[in-house]
Order: sequence, then structure tokens, then C-alpha cells
Amino acid sequence: MKIAKRIFLIFLAIVVLVQIPFIYRRYQTGKLADKISQLQQQRTTTPNPYFNEYKGIIHAHTSLGGHSTGSFEELINAANANDLDFVLMTEHWSENFDTSALTLNGIYGKTLFIGGNEVDTADSDRFLLIPGSNEAAGFRNIPTNAFLEKVHAENKLALVTYPEKFKSWESDFDGIEVFSLHTSAKMVNPLAGLGDLLWSYPAYPALTLASYFKRPDANLQKFDEIAGKRKISLLAGTDAHSNIGFHLFGDDAGNKPINIKIDPYETMFRLIRIHVLIERAKPFTRENLIEAFENGQFFIGLDVLGDTSGFAFWAETNREPGFMGHEMSGLGNYLTLFSASPNPARFVLLRNGSQLAQSENTTEFTIKPTEPGTYRVEVYLDHLGPPFDKMPWIISNPIYVR
Repeated sequence: MKIAKRIFLIFLAIVVLVQIPFIYRRYQTGKLADKISQLQQQRTTTPNPYFNEYKGIIHAHTSLGGHSTGSFEELINAANANDLDFVLMTEHWSENFDTSALTLNGIYGKTLFIGGNEVDTADSDRFLLIPGSNEAAGFRNIPTNAFLEKVHAENKLALVTYPEKFKSWESDFDGIEVFSLHTSAKMVNPLAGLGDLLWSYPAYPALTLASYFKRPDANLQKFDEIAGKRKISLLAGTDAHSNIGFHLFGDDAGNKPINIKIDPYETMFRLIRIHVLIERAKPFTRENLIEAFENGQFFIGLDVLGDTSGFAFWAETNREPGFMGHEMSGLGNYLTLFSASPNPARFVLLRNGSQLAQSENTTEFTIKPTEPGTYRVEVYLDHLGPPFDKMPWIISNPIYVR
């Protein structure tokens, strides 16, 4: 009996000791939340004279397309609670009905929803299709190039998702999902994740998840390689399913007295967002939002670290300004690149994927490029500490200098 008691006490001591790093991480996460709150109070922005800015997410699923337990009500409430202007749905296809037509389409509360699909081709490539199609299920039977020719003829956007599995890099797609919450979550160490789930997640769910984010080096490298040859866009996908967790004593009517969900829409929508710029003269409509996506007039914001609204990246010549997604000419004294952030940060300017210049702890960055190339900006909040000294707070789409 004494031996059993001793073994139990040793086991208990080990369990307690193992918790210490996670208790400390809980303390550190609380301090990080306080820093971010202070940043929010200090942020400053200058009104954009050319564009109105709208924030939202792309890549979301409900139970309609399978792979999810999320309801329309849960999705709408989460989008409205996060003040999202838009949600681009990407329902999985079904053999029996058009999921893009039956999902959310139109304005619900304060949010515009557009029904899209996540589709596969015969080449095992996967795309986010915006807007969706009643032929989504059949696309898995045709090659990627034929799929792209067809959807482009219908004025739809085809955006590469899961680029780590993509094969048809020479095809004429419209953009690359360089960062995915779903892919990032799969890379979390299960033991570390469990400890943080117990200690940090209940109080700081979004920040706890964000602490595992890493800059998507390989995907950005591939994007820069292709963007050096032609215009495309980069984006971050939420890939929200609201399907991770467990419940006890539930029934088919949805009654779940004990229900724990790790990835509810409301938390996922607070993490990373797309900020779209639409000309001030144009109203905020489904058509104008899709057009802005097509033109690359948007940036990625890791908004869990603070609202990125008000970020700007533009070019000026002696003729007219240019913005993300635009092609510009007039090298030398005639062309200047500008960038601005709502909080002091480190700006990194990349040309054709290689770092050209950087400026630390400032809200503005200016440079006169001397060579043609594809220019984009990454912004970092180094003072928040690891991993956010290496994971960008903001990633812009490019300006193409010819």
C-alpha cells in the first residue's frame, strides 16, 4: 500500500510539474492581450481618398456541404458579432444538389454573403470557386486547364487552395491561398496544444491559436515566383468548419447540454481577415467585391493582433497613383512607393520575393524603386515578441512596376 501511495504521489508531482510551462504561457498570453489592447487605443489612420475599405473572410463551410456541423444561424451571428462586411462561402460540392445556390447568398444583418464552392479537378488540384457553380461536382472529372477555361468564360474566380498539394502551377488560376487556418492548426504539436487548450484557450481562444502561426514561407515563395511572370493575388483562408470538439448527452435535434467546440465561427473570424478596397464611387455590392478580388485590391490582416484597417500600399508618379494589383511605369525620379500602418511596426519591402528594404518602428515607409519588378509589403509587430517577429501582421498584394 505504501508503494502504491508513493507511486501515486510521484505521478501527481509529475502531472503538476508538467503544467508549469503552460501556466506560464497563460500568464504570457494575458500580457500579450494587454499589449494588443494598448495598441488598439493608440492606432491612427488617415482616410483613403480613393477607396472604401471592407473586411471579411474567405473559405467557410456549413453542414450543407458536409465536413461541418455549423448552421447558418451560427455563421450569421458570428459574422455579425465580428462586424464582418462580407463572407465568401466555399461549400463542398454534392452530387445531389447545388450547395453554392443553397448556402447563404445576400445580406444577412450587416454582412454580405456570396455562395461559392471548394472544388476538385481530375488532376487532383483544388480550388475555391467564387461565385459557385451548379456543376461543381462534375469538375472533378475534367482536367485543371479545361476547368479554368470554363469558369473564366463564366467570369468566375478560381483560387488555389492547399497549395502544398497543388500540381498545375503553369495553369491560369487567379490567386493562391498562401495561408490557411486549417493547415496551420494541423501543424500544432498535440501535447503542447492540449496544455494550452486547458490553460490559455478558455480566456484567450484566438490569441492561443495565433501563437502557433508561422509565416508560410514555401507558399509565399511560390506566389512570388509566379507573380514575377504575371498578375495573380495572394489571400488567407479561414477554412472555417466549426466542427472540432465534443458533446455529451446530445440528440439529433441539436440539444447538447454539454458541448465544447474548439473552432466556433466567432473565434475563427477574429483571427485573420481579408481587407478589400473598392473605389469610393462604387457601392458595396456582390459584383464590385468580386471585381476587387479579381484585381488584387486587398491585403491580409492578422487582426487578432490588432485591427489592420487603414493599412495602405500605393505608388505615385507624376501622372497618377497606383494601388495593389495595379501595373505602374515611370522608374527613376518619377515613381515612389509608399506604405502606411495604423500602428508603429517593421515594414519589409520585397521585390520579386527578395527583401529590398525595411524600416523599423514606424507608421510610414517610402522608397523610390530603381528596377522593374513585383513589389509587395509585409508588416511585423516585433515588440509583441515571438512568434510575431516572424509571422507577418499584414501581407499586401503586389504592385507591378514595369
